Amino acid sequence: MSESHASLLNRLAATIAELHPLRTVRIAIDGVDGAGKTTLADALAPLVTERGRPTIRASVDDFHHPRTIRYARGRYSPDGFYLDSYDYDSFRSLLLDPLSPGGAGRYVARHFDLDHDQPFDVVVRQAPPAAALIVDGIFLHRPGLVSYWDLSIFLKVDFDVSVPRGAQRSAAPDAPDAASPSNQRYVGGQRRYLSECEPEQRAGIIIGYNDLRQPEILKWSSSGR
Repeated sequence: MSESHASLLNRLAATIAELHPLRTVRIAIDGVDGAGKTTLADALAPLVTERGRPTIRASVDDFHHPRTIRYARGRYSPDGFYLDSYDYDSFRSLLLDPLSPGGAGRYVARHFDLDHDQPFDVVVRQAPPAAALIVDGIFLHRPGLVSYWDLSIFLKVDFDVSVPRGAQRSAAPDAPDAASPSNQRYVGGQRRYLSECEPEQRAGIIIGYNDLRQPEILKWSSSGR
């Protein structure tokens, strides 16, 4: 890890640890596929914990719809990717609402197993007092979600960078090409999200993340809601 990246992580961790210290806070890490959201969130959580604030890690990727719903508009449909990928009702009722002000604090962090196309066994946990929920995923600034975040972070990455980066997790031979048919669904759906929801306008913090060794802070408004 570069000194610049380590400095960013420490600054983010300090910001989260100090945000609304008397209640649970909900932090979103948004960005296109391959931006580096999960890696950043996984690195950030223990640093927040080291500063005395318990953390809860979750990902919207554990709240997918079943395959029959996800592909109802067609295997390569960008609209299907944007509109039908995630079960937002369960995401809110099982995770976000219980950890909101006035919530009971009993939450479920994982709902649906994408790899096996079936629900996970239900595991209900009780949140520690004044925990920080750190959620990574795409589309987190869409209507119905954006109002939940006490602080949101958007990783700004060009598709020409994010698609090859994400392809390192894929066996598809044409995956590194953003214009390939296999990426039509994903890039097209995310372009619609960026256009309609303008996450860069809504996020409190924007980080230029094309170069993981030299991240660039483009916006920093960390006071939270």
